[in-house]
Amino acid sequence: MKRVALITGGTRGIGFGVATALGKEGFDLCVCGLRTAEAAGESLAALRATGAEVLYFRADIGSKADRAALLQAIEKHYGRLHVLVNNAGVAPEVRADILEAGEESFERLMRINLQGPYFLTQAAANWMIRQKKADSNFSGCVVNVTSVSAEMASVNRGDYCVSKAGLGMATKLFATRLGEFGIPVYEIRPGIIATDMTAAVTAKYDTMIANGLLVDPRWGKPEDIGRATAMLARGDMPYATGTILHVDGGLTVPRL
Repeated sequence: MKRVALITGGTRGIGFGVATALGKEGFDLCVCGLRTAEAAGESLAALRATGAEVLYFRADIGSKADRAALLQAIEKHYGRLHVLVNNAGVAPEVRADILEAGEESFERLMRINLQGPYFLTQAAANWMIRQKKADSNFSGCVVNVTSVSAEMASVNRGDYCVSKAGLGMATKLFATRLGEFGIPVYEIRPGIIATDMTAAVTAKYDTMIANGLLVDPRWGKPEDIGRATAMLARGDMPYATGTILHVDGGLTVPRL
């Protein structure tokens, strides 16, 4: 019986790269997003082409009711869940200086980027614990996809930075709490990745990369994050729960 992975925001960008990698790795998948199944059809077909069974569920991760319905759908369809990848997130609709930014954007980003994955992890972890108690061979894990913005300050999108830093702490908290059950929790911090979210600042980062911003002088790709996640989901990093894996082309390497 194949292992099952849930990837939030799994039909586009980094989430699609992760879902594709896990599908090729032999996982069956559940992916969720805000689009209709029809609108996400091309992505879903590509995921099924990896050989995976794919369940799509329309859900807002920031909604308590949607999170509960999502896990219920997975349990009804597959009856099991081994890997949770908290990938879904949003950027501020307007980049605003922290001396001027309002509370509405802050509350929106906290709800979707932090509160949502925090409580989804809580619910999924309790389910994984039940599976572990029923079968000592059960192998589960949680992967939080955050951002270099968890540690690098961007004063025109402070709400985003704080939300990602909070999810980084959630990684440590759940890694600590789930250690007794043998369920590792990891964090991947992507750097500058070519997705819809970064499309509006392509010219800016093209120039910065050309001027030496990165050690590895290229844009990151969703498949870079996918390969890293697949390594963690396979269990290739035992004895490393709570680890932060930087996949950023050397962006955060201190240099003189």
